[in-house]
Order: sequence, then C-alpha cells, then structure tokens
Amino acid sequence: MTTTAVVDYILEARKILDDIGYDGNSYRFITKISVQSSDIKKGVDALGAGDQGIMYGYATNETEECLPLPYLLTRNIAKRMDEVNRKHPNIFGLDGKCQVSIVYNDQDKAVHASTIVVSAQTKLGVNRGTYEPFIDEAIKAVVPENLIDESTLVLINPTGEFVKGGSYADSGLTGRKLQVDSYGTLVPHGGGAFSGKDYTKVDRSGAYYCRYVAKAIVKAGLSETCEVSVAYAIGVPFPVAINVKATGSSHSNDEIRIIINKVFDFSPANIIKELKLKEVEYRPLSEYGHFGGNNQSWESTSEELISKLRRIVNG
Repeated sequence: MTTTAVVDYILEARKILDDIGYDGNSYRFITKISVQSSDIKKGVDALGAGDQGIMYGYATNETEECLPLPYLLTRNIAKRMDEVNRKHPNIFGLDGKCQVSIVYNDQDKAVHASTIVVSAQTKLGVNRGTYEPFIDEAIKAVVPENLIDESTLVLINPTGEFVKGGSYADSGLTGRKLQVDSYGTLVPHGGGAFSGKDYTKVDRSGAYYCRYVAKAIVKAGLSETCEVSVAYAIGVPFPVAINVKATGSSHSNDEIRIIINKVFDFSPANIIKELKLKEVEYRPLSEYGHFGGNNQSWESTSEELISKLRRIVNG
C-alpha cells in the first residue's frame, strides 16, 4: 500500500475477531505490509484507474431500495438472524447464511417464494424444537405473506446440525461472496471484490458509480430496470467502454447510453470527487452488502439530477 497512516493492525484484527464471535486474544498474528508497486502508484497519482476490469451497476423499480426482491429478502433475513443470534447466544452461534428463490410471472412481477433456505449455527446440544421457531419468526417478519403458501419449501439447516462455524468448519472461507455484496445472482459481476480496496481501485469506485447512474435512470422513470457497465485500463484517466441494458423503457439502450454520457463523468478522478469517496466510512459496508443504504453517496438521487435527466430526454 501507499499511505502515511499509522495503524495497529493486530489490534484492529483482534477487534474484528471479537465482534464476529471469536476470541481475538487466542490468535497468533503475522503482519506483513509491503509498499505498493511504483508503476501502479504512478498511474494512480496521474488520476488514472487503479486497476483494469469491467464493473457493473444495477437498479430496478421492483422495490423501494431499487434492489432485486430476492436479494433484498435474503439480506433482510440475514440481518434479522444476526439480531437473533446475538440476542440468544445460548442458542445460536454467529455463523449462517440464507437464500430466497422467487417465481416471476410473464409481466416480471414476483408471485411466489418457491424456496427459502436458512442455515444458522447453533450451540451443541440445542435441538430443532428450540431454535426453529426463532428462524420461522425471522422469515415471517421479512417475506411478504402473499408470497408464501403451502408449496413454499422452507429449509432450515438442511444438512442436519450446524454447530461448528467459521473458518474452523470450512477452510474455503476466504472472503465474502461477490454477489452477496452486490445484487444477488440476477445481475453480472465484474469479478473484483469491494471490501479490502481503497477508492482508487475501480473495482470498487467504478461499481459504485455504475449503481449511482443506474439508479438515477430508474428514478427518473426512463426505464424499469437499468444495468450499467464500465470498463477501465489501469493508469488510464477515462473509461474505455460504457454499456447499458435497460428494460421497460420507451428508449433504446443506445439512446439511454447517449443520455448517460451527457450527464455523468466516469473518470476515476471525478467519481472520487462526486461521490466523496475520501469521506466514506468503509467498515459498515463490509456487512450486508454495499447497495441500498440510506447514507451512501452512490445511493442518492437528487431532484436536480432527476430533473436534468428528464430535461435532456424532453429535448
């Protein structure tokens, strides 16, 4: 890395371990921090992209948060289960995952929750009769009643018991799933993780800006859904490609792309400035995904921005 910051890395790591249910003092730490490549630093200092790749952003008018319903329901169950886990430490551990599958009709409207999966770590000796009611309550609190019927398959700890969790149980635990941090499986992902990178890495900043643009297009009523993708070359101070896929629009994808190019500046330097990425508190973003929050600059859609888009459309 390139930084003048002084960080107690071991202390910070211990805090995180304690927060997610481990005893940070029981670990042995190896710290190795190296200096960022001078070639990469040169490109970043010249206000170029800190990496190459393709990033995606998405928005839909399906939900108030402009996120796909299956993803939003899954995330909200996870949030609710996190509250339950911490409230009942004698019953639950802190590990877990969940998944919701939704059936859509020909008009792309959600009509049925076909499968709901919740895997929750429990303490040794706790039986299903004790922990299942808490999980059932979490599901009912999140999933709309009209989407659940007798044919909805609800799977709770489907492999049996889930007692050992975290990296002790599965050495494949190497990082958060990229789709979990974005929009679920309905939307493409460029492959670059978000957390662990600073705002000069377009894997992160480019994805945030694509979301910002896609949400503005949907909020302006130009389409029902909008997927924006952008490509960068490392060290180059402008995008090398911008693409749009929209549905439920009276405008073609090319027309919407032309509108976007008139309003938005995808240069890495502008993204950092416009979204105020130097001021963002990044740790909270490592929980429950990076989109749909109320305090994130890339989630804001001002009336001025919406009006500007509509004026361009209306000539």
